[in-house]
Amino acid sequence: MILCPASTEHPRGKQCHRLQVAKMSAGDKERTSHLLFVKALATRGCLEAISQQMGYHPQYLDSFLRMQHYLLHMDGPLPFYCRHYIAIMAAARHRCRYLVNLHALQFLRVGGDPQWLRGLEYIPPKLQRLSEINKILAHQPWLIGKEHFEKLLQIREESWSLAELVHAVVLLAHYHALASFAFGCGCEQDFPPDGLLKLTLPGSLCFCEVNNGCSQDVFHHNRKKSMDSCEEVESLQERIHKLKVENEAREAMRTPEREEACNGEISSTTDISCFIEDPSFGYQDFAQLNENQPQIFCVQDYSWADHGFSLVNRLYTDIGFLLDDKFQKVQKLQSCVLAKRQGCDPATFKRSVWNYVHSMFGIRYDDYDYSEVNQLLEQTLKLYIQTVTCTPEKLDQETFTHFWKQFKHSEKVHMNLLILEARLQAELLYALRAITQYMVS
Repeated sequence: MILCPASTEHPRGKQCHRLQVAKMSAGDKERTSHLLFVKALATRGCLEAISQQMGYHPQYLDSFLRMQHYLLHMDGPLPFYCRHYIAIMAAARHRCRYLVNLHALQFLRVGGDPQWLRGLEYIPPKLQRLSEINKILAHQPWLIGKEHFEKLLQIREESWSLAELVHAVVLLAHYHALASFAFGCGCEQDFPPDGLLKLTLPGSLCFCEVNNGCSQDVFHHNRKKSMDSCEEVESLQERIHKLKVENEAREAMRTPEREEACNGEISSTTDISCFIEDPSFGYQDFAQLNENQPQIFCVQDYSWADHGFSLVNRLYTDIGFLLDDKFQKVQKLQSCVLAKRQGCDPATFKRSVWNYVHSMFGIRYDDYDYSEVNQLLEQTLKLYIQTVTCTPEKLDQETFTHFWKQFKHSEKVHMNLLILEARLQAELLYALRAITQYMVS
């Protein structure tokens, strides 16, 4: 459990699911990444650009895939099609066309109504009422209060349950942060129309989309070459074959009318303004707010470890453990060239990045010396972190291309993973504190 990036003790010890982090050779990392890529392919029939980027850090990718699979595909309070539509709403706040299109496809595949993809005015009122929380969490989470949740929980017709609302809040925060990662790692730039990759990745392992076909002999050869030692892989070929059969059967059942309607709705998501309520509402620099200055969020009064974890885990079973595992994994990533360049240990450098991200949302640690941020983070790096965290849609191609030219791409991914998790936890802290206040009032 992460109290703050500097913490080394876990307050619940053996109760929390933790995977030991071992040093891995380049070959081990490649084989692990290949396994995770194939698992993603067998589960979803595609390899997403975001998963490919995270593959530079396979231990984190494993944790991310488990959490996201649970959030989207396992038993939970919300119907599957609602989960994908909430993902669309969250990604649209940052104009992330990559994620919007990706989940528009998945929304249709799980039986979502194509009419919903025409915009917020075509969805049920219950889901429409989530737009206010979506807007505030994405840009100014310090404005979230218990009154925002009261509106959703106390409406007689089509009211939200607490469990549904917690599920929705986790989805919103997750996809706001994932939009930051998508822009920060260049996934948004020149993405394919369907948001899926059809590539041959390093290591001669073919990850063509299943429907397009990939020679079973080639797949078998590469699988044996890369992952002979992994017992888990034995069932993947069968699962992929089953997925292919199911996809072919589903396609055969689709009528021309349904096909035309779906294709029309998917292409319409190129203009994502229909998913955005109050587009002028955006981030404001917390440090520069003069009138009605919001109160600083003191982590010592409400922390993830002591408060947020237990609440989210109680209302949405096991999601707290999965989220916490991701927070732990990003802190334990081994590579940190930037820390060496600054002449400090990786933990100290990552703590400065984490606390800097939180400070942009008004979250402060009483036991941290914030002069360390200015000492360890160069001005250009601070500007990059602030852009990716608060206004990722403003990260243009030139900024992405010329940033950190002297560093490997894996190091850039590492930085963006830190930003993703720090932002995710910041939004969750505000939302869960407001829900706690509602419950005790």
